[in-house]
Amino acid sequence: MQRNRLHKTYSSIYPEAGCDEAGRGCLAGPVVGAAVILATDFFHPLLNDSKKLTAMQRNTLRKFIEENSIDFAVAFVDNQTIDRINILNASILVMHKALDQLNLKPEFILVDGNRFKPWQNTPFQTIVKGDSTYQSIAAASILAKTYRDEFMETIAAEFPMYGWEKNKGYPTKAHREAIRTFGVSPFHRKTFTLFNPQLSIQFPDSPCD
Repeated sequence: MQRNRLHKTYSSIYPEAGCDEAGRGCLAGPVVGAAVILATDFFHPLLNDSKKLTAMQRNTLRKFIEENSIDFAVAFVDNQTIDRINILNASILVMHKALDQLNLKPEFILVDGNRFKPWQNTPFQTIVKGDSTYQSIAAASILAKTYRDEFMETIAAEFPMYGWEKNKGYPTKAHREAIRTFGVSPFHRKTFTLFNPQLSIQFPDSPCD
C-alpha cells in the first residue's frame, strides 16, 4: 500500500482549514467546494489529490474523512451562477460558502491553486498543486470530487443522452457530440464553449428548452 507523504499543516495557527473545488472545467453541472479541518494526528495511507485516486479509493477516503475530521463542509454553486459571475468567481464563491458552513471557524486557510479572495479577514495561503502537498487540501479535493460526481450521476438519470454518469460533465468527445445532437440542457453552462468551435452547428429543437 502506498504511504501518504503529504504535509500535515502549513502554518502554526489552529485551526487551519484546507479548501478545494471540483468541476471547474466542466461543460455542465455545478462547481462544488469543500473545506476541511483535520487534527494534527490525522492520517490515512491513501490520502492524496483526488485526481490520483480511483473512484473506489475516493469513496473509501470520503467516509474516513467525514468520520475522522474535526470539521468539514461541502457547498454547491449552480451553472446559472457560473454563467452570471464566471467560473473563477464561482470557484472562489463556492469555497467561501463551504467555509461559511463550518461549525469551527478557521483561523488560517489553505487553498488549492493560485487565486482566492479574503474570507472574513482570515489569513490564507494559496498553494499550486496543494491537493498533492497538504493533507487538508487533499481531503477537501476528495469531498468536492465525490459529492460532485454523485450529483452528476443523479441528474444523468433525467438526461441520459449526455452520459454524465461517465463523463461527469467534462468536455469529452461523446459529451460534445450529444450537445450537438440534442442541444443544451438546463444544467449546461451556456457561457462555455459547448462544442467544437471549428464546426458550424445548427442546434435542433431541444426537449430541454
